[in-house]
Amino acid sequence: MQEGEGRIVDRAVDRVQLARTVLGAAATIALILAYNVDPNRWEDAAYGGAAQLILAPFVLIIAAPLVILGFIYYAPPHLRPHLRSRLRAPLKAVGWYVLTLVVIGGVLVPTALTVNADDGKSWWEYVLAVASLIVIVWGLPFFFMASLYSARSAFNSAQVHPMLPPVLTLTLVWVFAAFSVIGDGMPGGPLVVQVCSTLGGPLSVTAVSLWELRRMKTRFGVTLRA
Repeated sequence: MQEGEGRIVDRAVDRVQLARTVLGAAATIALILAYNVDPNRWEDAAYGGAAQLILAPFVLIIAAPLVILGFIYYAPPHLRPHLRSRLRAPLKAVGWYVLTLVVIGGVLVPTALTVNADDGKSWWEYVLAVASLIVIVWGLPFFFMASLYSARSAFNSAQVHPMLPPVLTLTLVWVFAAFSVIGDGMPGGPLVVQVCSTLGGPLSVTAVSLWELRRMKTRFGVTLRA
């Protein structure tokens, strides 16, 4: 069954992805409790998760073109023009996302730089203040939800090919794993626990994504080179 154009909905995959997310969160909590009881660790974990959510669309914007180009190049020559013709949907999604960010920044940054609560305000300062309030109340929640959707759908890349979202998910999770090791180093605990904590998330996401790709082929008959 398909949801929208190009996206294949497999409830079994959705359930496994949800279970993996819950188990991953439980494993993270258990490791923090067992090997790193620093109270700041909870705050760091929360900030890290929020940062990954916000950064995921930007990493996709940088990495996805390379993945998609390689994906199209790997396809048979007679399918490449068709795949290229379907790039409009993800490009449109990226455009709207970037436009939303530009509008939010275009309102909040001038307001922060020019509006002073201690002096008398001119009419344009009132306009900026009202616009900023609208952005904070409506724009920021919209941007947060857009980030969630963009990370989940990989900017509607399924409309190019159904196999692209899990492939991009693989890329994204390993990029974040590398950033985490480079930025924060290995987590606390014995060596075995450090390795499992560092690689457990990326490897489990990889396993689920590869299984999703296999189900696309065996259950729905979706292949890249067909």
